[in-house]
Amino acid sequence: MRLWQKVSVWWQRIGRLQRSLPVLPMLFVIALVLTLTTAACSQTATTTSADSTSTASAAPVVLRIGRQKFDPLTLVRAKGKLEERLKPLGITAVEWIEFQSGPPMLEALNADSIDIARTGDAPPVIAQAAGVPLVYVGGSAPKDKSSAVLVKQDSPIQAIADLRGKKVAFAKSSSANYLAVKALEAGGLKWEDIKPVYLSPSDARSAFEQGNVDAWVIWDPFYAAAQKQAGARVVRDSAGLVANRDFYLATRKFADKYPDVIKAIGEEVQAVAKWADANPSEVAALLSPLLKIDQPILETVNQRRNYGFEAITPEMIAEQQAIADTFHTLKLIPKPIDVKNAIWKAV
Repeated sequence: MRLWQKVSVWWQRIGRLQRSLPVLPMLFVIALVLTLTTAACSQTATTTSADSTSTASAAPVVLRIGRQKFDPLTLVRAKGKLEERLKPLGITAVEWIEFQSGPPMLEALNADSIDIARTGDAPPVIAQAAGVPLVYVGGSAPKDKSSAVLVKQDSPIQAIADLRGKKVAFAKSSSANYLAVKALEAGGLKWEDIKPVYLSPSDARSAFEQGNVDAWVIWDPFYAAAQKQAGARVVRDSAGLVANRDFYLATRKFADKYPDVIKAIGEEVQAVAKWADANPSEVAALLSPLLKIDQPILETVNQRRNYGFEAITPEMIAEQQAIADTFHTLKLIPKPIDVKNAIWKAV
């Protein structure tokens, strides 16, 4: 009932009261009306305040997504449907923040600079060991041909065993770091047999082309670009050595607060992946101007990877635990970790 309606009802009741008690002083009647009016105003103000509080609790949310130059989230961004899908869930805008590799992306996750990240397999292991409160919210099928150990075309290095005493470049704590470990093991070498040179992908390519390193361990699309543009030769690719999966990560706090957002992102990634599998040439044509990478390079990349989003499986956990155990043995992480502790379960 509106305020003026309440006051009108009270005046009618007081009028009846006066007729039954004619001696009731008018000053008392006026005071009574003022008291009731004040109470009504107070009640209205309280209701308005409650409504304001409710509105504030549903404040707009900007989703910050960390991505690398070429990953499924880049394709999702290019398709442009995620923002509309997330609006009913309270996400008013999406910020896309690019990183050259996984480790700095997870540093940003730890600093609360991003909400969702997509990396390779090694960075989440490093981050978990460092105490980053991350959780795995999804993974991908293996893409075990999308990384390789490269040398220049005229290099005398013909096999992994020839890397003994050589400078090998890769991004520290990245999926390429783990591939380097497994490739050395497969070639009969120990970690101490090489000279690791820790460089970002762009710096590593420069060092590789200038002859400042002897070999380069790298993932697509840098791998495909080095093949086609720099004449790089493959000594050993990742097939049979590592699963080389994608992993989607968030802070536990964000995932627990926005499980519907996590679900929507996974479904959108999977929808885009289904389209990409059926239209590889269109994928390359779409991404080429966005990434400033030649279309033939991207067509090669598409042949070696998929873009899907899958629930975390025991097999994925076992693979990640193997990385964690290897990195602890090599003192790349300071303590052993249990990967299961970082697996998110939707609440």
